[in-house]
Amino acid sequence: MLAGSFNEDSRGRWYVNFAVKVQVDEKRVPDGSTSIGIDLGLKTMATYSDGTAFNMPRWYRLSEEMLGIAQRANKKRRVKAIHARIGNQRKDAIHKETSALVRKHAAIFVGNVNAKALAKTSMAKSVNDAAWTAFRTQLKYKAIRQCVVFEEVNEKFPTQTCSSCGALPDSRPKGIAGLGIRVWTCSACGSIHDRDTNAALNILRLGHETLAVGIPLLCA
Repeated sequence: MLAGSFNEDSRGRWYVNFAVKVQVDEKRVPDGSTSIGIDLGLKTMATYSDGTAFNMPRWYRLSEEMLGIAQRANKKRRVKAIHARIGNQRKDAIHKETSALVRKHAAIFVGNVNAKALAKTSMAKSVNDAAWTAFRTQLKYKAIRQCVVFEEVNEKFPTQTCSSCGALPDSRPKGIAGLGIRVWTCSACGSIHDRDTNAALNILRLGHETLAVGIPLLCA
């Protein structure tokens, strides 16, 4: 029996959604051969363990002025149209980036940052604009299709741990006061770290440790 649901977009247009089974080739070999760790953040949406990053424009913040003008003029249809455009811009950028990632890598590990909890804080606008949940969701289902290993790993202390020696040095950025520290030096081994790249490297390491104890292949 086919099941479906209806949803309405920000412009008031309705869509019907159906869940369908798709046959996946269990013998498929991923196009890529490398693995990558991904640290999700606000300054940079996604920083990768290879030193590169995905800097998605903050569509909502870029459109705030237009939204404010439309809202003050009580132009409801205009407001809905702006919100719809923001959503489409986010989706397009994330689709392109996540498709490129699953084509390039055989294993992808991403931090399990709690977007829902952070969206209730003073950082709500930035968190919603970052679209972490959409990014991870797209990565997962695309990884399944391509037989790429995908795993969300515990983000505890990835920024503070030295990715070179594994220590939690006294020089590490700590708490709220350390949020503005972008580069730091490990007092234990002397390694110099970019905050986000270091976190991505630790996420990659944790992902490899998970593989060592065994996780199910998504395409199996």
